[in-house]
Amino acid sequence: MDPKTFPTKGNLMLAKNSLVLAKQGYELMDKKRNILIRELMDLIDEARGIQEEIDETFTYAYKCLQNANIEHGINMVAQLAYTVPIENSITIQTRSIMGTEIPRVKYIPASDFPTYSFSGTNESIDMATKAFRKVKDLTVKLSMVENAAYRLASNIKKTQKRANALQNITIPMYTELVQSITNALEEKEREEFTRLKVIKRMQEKKR
Repeated sequence: MDPKTFPTKGNLMLAKNSLVLAKQGYELMDKKRNILIRELMDLIDEARGIQEEIDETFTYAYKCLQNANIEHGINMVAQLAYTVPIENSITIQTRSIMGTEIPRVKYIPASDFPTYSFSGTNESIDMATKAFRKVKDLTVKLSMVENAAYRLASNIKKTQKRANALQNITIPMYTELVQSITNALEEKEREEFTRLKVIKRMQEKKR
């Protein structure tokens, strides 16, 4: 609606309706922003916990790998690593949080049954395999959480801009427009009332 709209009762109703819609829009944007922020904070806490677990698991896994290299030799461990199948069971689904598409990574964890022969290996290989399998599981989970957090943060930024525009531009504009049209109509009514009083006085003098 043009802020310079001619002051009529019809335009006043349109301005008031636009103001109501702008306020409702701001309330919705504010609620959406708060919901997204809560979701983001939960994801940040979850990511922090996973990252700490990954760090601990990586440290343990590399220690196991060092023991395996010492006991079997680097070349032997490298050959055994080629027996690990390539991960191809990962699928990505999505869920929506207030219009934000959040990825959900799903995959079938590898069997605990080793891919190498027990003969010629000892417990150090088993421990390293198990530890790095856990690292992979945690890394998949962390990638999902961090990607979701990034998308939520991006949507929060957009929502914040829209809420600010409504609060600082649109709502004040329509508030001022309603006030100016109201003032103009009231002034017009006072002029009309004064004019009618003058006409009535003139008519009374003629009698």
